[in-house]
Amino acid sequence: MAILVKLDDLLHARRMTLTELAERVDITLANLSILKTGKAKAVRFSTLEAICRELDCQPGELLGYDPSAPQSED
Repeated sequence: MAILVKLDDLLHARRMTLTELAERVDITLANLSILKTGKAKAVRFSTLEAICRELDCQPGELLGYDPSAPQSED
């Protein structure tokens, strides 16, 4: 998929676990894991806002675009 989720890098930089972030943004660990692995088909702006608030980041620090990556087949 051409959209990259850089959640691991941000969590590492903030010394925070995925479980801790899930609790802080009130999202299930399973759903946050799906987002982290890039398997999510969509993300709500409210979820993106909560993640950015807790990680003190901008959406562009969390998401990236790689045009050379294979396109998903929906």
